Amino acid sequence: MKRYTIGIDYGTESGRAVLVDLENGAEVAEHVTPYAHGVIDQCLPDSGRSLEPEWALQHPGDYLDVLRLSVPKVVEIAEISASQVIGIGIDFTACTMLPIDKHGEPLCFDPQFADRPHSWVKLWKHHAAQDEADEINRIAEERKEAFLARYGGKYSSEWMVSKIWQIFNEDPDMFEKADAFLEATDWVVAQLTGTIVRNSCTAGYKAMWHKRDGYPDDSFFAALDPGLAQLTTTKLRGDILAPGQRAGGLTAEMAETLGLKPGTAVAVGNVDAHVAVPAAGVVTPGKMVMVMGTSICHLVLAKEEREVEGMCGVVEDGIVPGYFGYEAGQSAVGDIFAWLMKHGIPADLKQEAEQAGKPLHSLLEEKAAAYRPGETGLLALDWWNGNRSTLVDANLTGLILGYTLQTKAEELYRTLLEATAFGTKKIIDAFRDSGVEVNVLYACGGLPQKNELLMQIYADVTNLEIKVAASKQTPALGAAMFASVAAGHEAGGYETIFAAAEKMAHTKARSFKPNRENVRLYQALYEEYSKLHDYFGRGENDVMKTLKQLRSRAKGGAVHA
Repeated sequence: MKRYTIGIDYGTESGRAVLVDLENGAEVAEHVTPYAHGVIDQCLPDSGRSLEPEWALQHPGDYLDVLRLSVPKVVEIAEISASQVIGIGIDFTACTMLPIDKHGEPLCFDPQFADRPHSWVKLWKHHAAQDEADEINRIAEERKEAFLARYGGKYSSEWMVSKIWQIFNEDPDMFEKADAFLEATDWVVAQLTGTIVRNSCTAGYKAMWHKRDGYPDDSFFAALDPGLAQLTTTKLRGDILAPGQRAGGLTAEMAETLGLKPGTAVAVGNVDAHVAVPAAGVVTPGKMVMVMGTSICHLVLAKEEREVEGMCGVVEDGIVPGYFGYEAGQSAVGDIFAWLMKHGIPADLKQEAEQAGKPLHSLLEEKAAAYRPGETGLLALDWWNGNRSTLVDANLTGLILGYTLQTKAEELYRTLLEATAFGTKKIIDAFRDSGVEVNVLYACGGLPQKNELLMQIYADVTNLEIKVAASKQTPALGAAMFASVAAGHEAGGYETIFAAAEKMAHTKARSFKPNRENVRLYQALYEEYSKLHDYFGRGENDVMKTLKQLRSRAKGGAVHA
């Protein structure tokens, strides 16, 4: 009898369940449930209370809808029995966190708290805690805290402690009401198993935890504010388990809801980008995996722990056992292209796409591919949603240089593709400068599947071969692979993630290789990109931040330095 696991990938706008054949990694069935509330960044549901700039929240009920709707559906589509499903694994955007009460319920579920923004889930791209992040970095640097170097010298506003401190500062009553703060991935796992455990991936990459040293000393949190002194032993308490470990078994109530067997193995939660690494077939050093979607996460394995400027973290066993897993990233990539599609395309080009019967992005790609590197006369900085690596500054913004009255939409499109490639090269350079090898790139996610021009530009800009994962749903596949490890060999799964990757992970036959002439031309453009990068990003000209301050004042919102 064939055995399967289910991987559930929680993204920014929807959740996707994928049923995977353990014999060969085939994705037998999938189902997507869009989040009914989407990204909450204007006003709260029901009450309509307005949110300030840089806020991004979600409704935890949407996560339960994914379980209730998508999991039974993939079993139904595949026409298999519940007994054939031996495990469930989930991955999530991170840091996506929420406050819970002593019963494990989100505080926003309580009607008396529903109109208070800090009771809700803070999505990964919630950037309103930048002031707190700045203070964390200042104090940690003064105290010479060891954890800071593991985050490339800067702790991000996107991460757990910054967001907790914002709650403490802006709604101290809500901070007190919270029995604990959880990553959303851990909260969903708790809904499946009835037991709260934390995962070492998010604890390590987002919450200052270290496998050998634990959390920073209480004195550090007291230096932030005396009211935070016991944070890690109270509101961040709990067992921390590694990826691939079993968090528990499916409760009888949840098994009935999902149409599965009680006791089915549930893997420890994980991060969407990190589970994609073994799903792309990468379980050894020297290979960078780019998980390409609305943003990009860049992940590398190495045998040693090193300090890399602007990295999002280095965690021992954080991706696969036995290696240090490094993470860096770009806060907006696909989101930038989507912005252009929505706001920067003239009506005649849309009409041309309709008449040709082509998707608009396909027509743009076709037109943009006709240009040589440098031919557009444009250059851009890819900071539409701030800079995650290497500058770690959410208050930076986008820039396009070289506009003329002759500039066309397809030229803008190509320029934005190139800008995101330059951002990736900046990250690769930072790793190499610190002694972390990057010799080949692996791409997965939505973008590599539908944009060959983008992949060729990345190969030319980085001067590296790019292999593309065969799976269209690598995070979900990776979650299913870790579920097979949580279930174990006796149940029909695998003993290790290495064994699972050998059977279940595949790359496409075609790869993207650098074009020598394009490499030469892009090197000249990259040198100019680097000048702009340092001029606007390293403090010589803070005009981007000044403009954000002026906007906040004009809107009557909070000012973020």
